[in-house]
Amino acid sequence: MSEGDGARILVVDDDALIRQLLRVNLELEGYEVAEASDGEEAIQQARVLCPALVLLDIMMPKLDGWEVARVLRGDPETAGIPVVFLSARAQESDVRKGMELGVADYITKPFDPDDLLVCVQRVLSAHARPSG
Repeated sequence: MSEGDGARILVVDDDALIRQLLRVNLELEGYEVAEASDGEEAIQQARVLCPALVLLDIMMPKLDGWEVARVLRGDPETAGIPVVFLSARAQESDVRKGMELGVADYITKPFDPDDLLVCVQRVLSAHARPSG
């Protein structure tokens, strides 16, 4: 069967084509996908949906990914949700800044969808919540 077991992933990117690509690839693996197109919507969706993982672009309108990650980390309701940055910002300083913010991983665009799925599975396994 599929790997995703219905885990909900919030995809945050201002580019509709990237959101669609991610949705198709993740749903094919059995994940449930929610979307947000800007930082404010991302924070709202994360609080309402409590996703298992957030795939987060950095360069977006309203609030950028850096600020979204800070807000999610600072809110007790969302602090435990793993965040993976998915960004065209590929400089070492950007990756370091992401890691300092406590993100689970940092993937640069363009990305290989198979590599992204491996990352998602790894992060979800590492952050699996015990059921009970």
